[in-house]
Amino acid sequence: MEHNTTETPQKTFTCQLCGLTSPFTYYGQKPPNTRAIVLLEECFMTKDPFCPEKEKFLVLGSNCSLCSMCVCVGLDCSLFYTKRFCMQCVNKHLDQFPHQIQAELAKKRQSSQAAVS
Repeated sequence: MEHNTTETPQKTFTCQLCGLTSPFTYYGQKPPNTRAIVLLEECFMTKDPFCPEKEKFLVLGSNCSLCSMCVCVGLDCSLFYTKRFCMQCVNKHLDQFPHQIQAELAKKRQSSQAAVS
């Protein structure tokens, strides 16, 4: 006897840098159940599990605009500056970012190195 199921397979977002995995419910720029929200990038989203309101969502990540790697929004994995960039591409092309971003990243590196020492 055939077993038919109407369940859709769970879609999973996986960051290719840190390995974060999470189910996602939507990919795009306009989250469902929202009125006037249009995001600046196509991204993976999920319903906010801590909020009962349907229009609340969490952005999990997106694809790097240079290499297309799937990355989460974590500070160690990606940077959004007009577009999403993975940290590997940011480090490769750091000289092409504004000086303010370069300075912020240098500060972040110094504080993380000081924490390790």
